[in-house]
Amino acid sequence: MQSEVFVRGMLYLSLTVVGVPGNAAVIWAFLHQLHQEKRLLPADAIVLHLASVNLLVVAVRCLLETLASFHLASVFGDTGCRAVIFVYRTSRSLSIWLTFSLSAYQCLSIAPPGSRWTSARTLAARYLGCIFVFLWVLNTCMSSAAILFSLARQNDSALVSHGINVQFCYVRFPSKLSKEANGAAQVGRDVVPMTLMAVASLILLLFLYKHSRQVKGLRSGGGAGSRGGAEHRAAKVVVALVTLYVVLYGVDNGLWVYTLTIKKTMRSSLISDLRIFFSSLYAALSPLVIIASNRKVNGRLRCATQEKPVQDKATALSTL
Repeated sequence: MQSEVFVRGMLYLSLTVVGVPGNAAVIWAFLHQLHQEKRLLPADAIVLHLASVNLLVVAVRCLLETLASFHLASVFGDTGCRAVIFVYRTSRSLSIWLTFSLSAYQCLSIAPPGSRWTSARTLAARYLGCIFVFLWVLNTCMSSAAILFSLARQNDSALVSHGINVQFCYVRFPSKLSKEANGAAQVGRDVVPMTLMAVASLILLLFLYKHSRQVKGLRSGGGAGSRGGAEHRAAKVVVALVTLYVVLYGVDNGLWVYTLTIKKTMRSSLISDLRIFFSSLYAALSPLVIIASNRKVNGRLRCATQEKPVQDKATALSTL
């Protein structure tokens, strides 16, 4: 095995080892809450949806890339390449838009009671299912080019100039114009939610700063302190996720723009590998941020780990 392929496989293996259990744990925690309480808060539903999409990103792309790198499985024929790239692009863009949805809803949640933003929050909560469907349809349509242009990798002599090498597959565009148009659409699809979530996070931080100053003298009284503490914890989660998104997807989109501007990008898959790694890194690391900062998820996972030894002990005693 070539050292380059081995390193590549180890990088994707690290994302798989971190991302699959992390997202699965978040999904289990909220499904367990849904089973017990028969409902989820809108913000929790968004996080559950985000973790599900991130799990899809890691499982479909990173896990399959790991298996192919170590020659454990081969799914990258023409049909396999189209399916993997299509699902990966769709779930990746959904992850971005759901992160924006989370930051926007959290921003609406701290609006003063009786304001027009409170009505917007109520509408968003009521039609959250419709928002999810709209995002799925939008991102599925924008990723449809992967079905048309993705093929299994062939010899370098067979590759065309207007294409992108992604190691086991390549995306072959019919012309330079179609390649640049597709690239511009992907950049726009990422930049729009990135800008919106950055604005929402800034509004959130400014409001919390103003609110903390207003209630500073009332913290020793009653519920103001606990409410302010909860708001600050929610703000930290949003800021952490948005910062993680901006850094990793900023690198990803920078590499994508570079790919569109240089010639002969089909000869090496290094740039594409780096793009996939950085964009998948968000899907692998975001559940760690959620587990560390979300008390509901953290509490349920702790209860699960504490209940297991008790159950094992009870089983052992029953066999005596």
